[in-house]
Amino acid sequence: MVMKSDGSEVEAEAGSVRHVPVLLHEVIDALQPEAGKVILDGTFGAGGYTSAILSRGASVVALDRDPTAIAAGQPLVDQNKGRLSLIHSEFSNLADHAPEGGLDGVVLDIGVSSMQIDEAERGFSFQRNGPLDMRMSAAGVSAADVVNRAKVGDLTRIFGFLGEEKHAGRIARAIEKRRATQPFETTRDLVNLIETVNPRRAKDKIHPSTRVFQALRIFVNDELGQLANALFAAERALKPGGRLVVVTFHSLEDRIVKQFFSDRSGKASGSRHMPLVEVRPAVFDFPGKQMIAASEAEAEVNPRARSAKLRMGVRTTAVAGVADMSIFALPDLASLKTMGA
Repeated sequence: MVMKSDGSEVEAEAGSVRHVPVLLHEVIDALQPEAGKVILDGTFGAGGYTSAILSRGASVVALDRDPTAIAAGQPLVDQNKGRLSLIHSEFSNLADHAPEGGLDGVVLDIGVSSMQIDEAERGFSFQRNGPLDMRMSAAGVSAADVVNRAKVGDLTRIFGFLGEEKHAGRIARAIEKRRATQPFETTRDLVNLIETVNPRRAKDKIHPSTRVFQALRIFVNDELGQLANALFAAERALKPGGRLVVVTFHSLEDRIVKQFFSDRSGKASGSRHMPLVEVRPAVFDFPGKQMIAASEAEAEVNPRARSAKLRMGVRTTAVAGVADMSIFALPDLASLKTMGA
């Protein structure tokens, strides 16, 4: 499976797009890896970015919260002894794994990997029946826990904000009614319920389950919170001149990255209705284009690239800013801690 720009899933041709890293050339150009530099790949996945960075002579500290990715990456570690460290960790904790002198670069590829979608037992895909799981770390609260335990109002907010689902309330109420007699256990259970509430019409470009599955995946893995904290961590871990490169795949992620860089740009903000805020030293500079999208040629070969956006900043000598989550204006969604088994 591969993800299209609209969030839907399509079958990949055998051997054609599976595990192809998005915007690879643009990422490498932005990072400028070379011998003597240390780059942190916060989302190792299948190792596409890491392999390319290593080929340029740089050393890599690679992280992934998915234990299957760590296991699959061991041959690459063996091939690059001394230059690749592969660590089981959430990328929000990347500063804990930076060398004492700081990092020369950080790259983050946000979102679910094709490896996870392709494995039915992981429960990410609405087109593959399996346990309703969606946990990237294979631990903690699952999508089934959320669907079976969350209050209707919380489900509505999750589907509405994280999935931008127009029928969020109707779907949430239908879930409450069904789980009262039979809990949700599989992806097919949830898909059948959604199709009953919101049948697919001929003119629909995506499956009715797309946005609900996206919302659950983002919520279960705290993807927006992870991204926000990873940006703060990268700010602390990068040395002056170090480069932060982030590839996102939908508007919620891109907005967080854009807001972070804007807050760290050192530019004053305000309007005729509001006074200018105090100008702070720029923590990042922004050479070149503010945003880079995939070319038509890449998008044709790799559908996942169609919605990809790359943003990059270069660390200055200014002191890192305060890790203030309020700059992202994220809503107060339900807590995962209240939904555990």
